[in-house]
Amino acid sequence: MGEPSREEYKIQSFDAETQQLLKTALKDPGAVDLEKVANVIVDHSLQDCVFSKEAGRMCYAIIQAESKQAGQSVFRRGLLNRLQQEYQAREQLRARSLQGWVCYVTFICNIFDYLRVNNMPMMALVNPVYDCLFRLAQPDSLSKEEEVGGPSPSTGTEGCGMNSLAQPSASPLLSEVDCLVLQLHRVGEQLEKMNGQRMDELFVLIRDGFLLPTGLSSLAQLLLLEIIEFRAAGWKTTPAAHKYYYSEVSD
Repeated sequence: MGEPSREEYKIQSFDAETQQLLKTALKDPGAVDLEKVANVIVDHSLQDCVFSKEAGRMCYAIIQAESKQAGQSVFRRGLLNRLQQEYQAREQLRARSLQGWVCYVTFICNIFDYLRVNNMPMMALVNPVYDCLFRLAQPDSLSKEEEVGGPSPSTGTEGCGMNSLAQPSASPLLSEVDCLVLQLHRVGEQLEKMNGQRMDELFVLIRDGFLLPTGLSSLAQLLLLEIIEFRAAGWKTTPAAHKYYYSEVSD
């Protein structure tokens, strides 16, 4: 997962002043207000699902830069405090803005994916991430047809065999079930290693959701079936499964 170059970050959607703030935070974190930087990144992540994926890498790089420069963790502390605030208000966020909710889940999963303590995922994020995924697996979320702006196929989860299922090229939009499947592809294996019992419970919900009598679209059923088989195969896509699901989508 090495540290990406600063030039790779997609921050063109920010105004010039904010772009400069982020560039300075990456290069010379001691020269800026890092709590402000954390709030800027979270605020934008809740509005833009493409950036919410990008933000995980950026946060990782700022944390690394601050640690090397000053041996401190002001940015990480500010980031985690803000994540906790949004987590505590997650139901209000979902009711207010489905896009904000899906972006938040994408963001916290990517932060979980990138942030490490002693080369291990942060325990403090395990249950919040699980709670978000459990919410996505509830019947009212799985059957919700509303979609929100999401990352295009070219910015989906690296190595995720189901990108083109959850994010059709003609319509780069995310529903809650899309988000659930994409995040499980990204962090499911790590989460299971941290707490296997909760993953078992989550997949009971997912299997129940697959069997919902009404309200679940054919694509949603396909996504849920694929993630069930993906986990059963050791968090890998078998050649047979790859061929089957891609042929189902193309048909």
